[in-house]
Amino acid sequence: MSLKSFVNNKSEWDSFCEEIDLWIADQHKRLEQAESVVEIHRSQGAIQSLRKLKYLRDKINGIK
Repeated sequence: MSLKSFVNNKSEWDSFCEEIDLWIADQHKRLEQAESVVEIHRSQGAIQSLRKLKYLRDKINGIK
């Protein structure tokens, strides 16, 4: 399966985005419980990366 067909398959894409939302929620919990600056930065970086994945469809389809 190509990446373009994945991002344009609505049911698969919606499931993928739901999973990303769960991972983001988990990172938010970790961020709230973080005890060091390193843990905070890791959680913030993970959240940023996960949010970028949600824009993959736009990038693949050429929407800017």
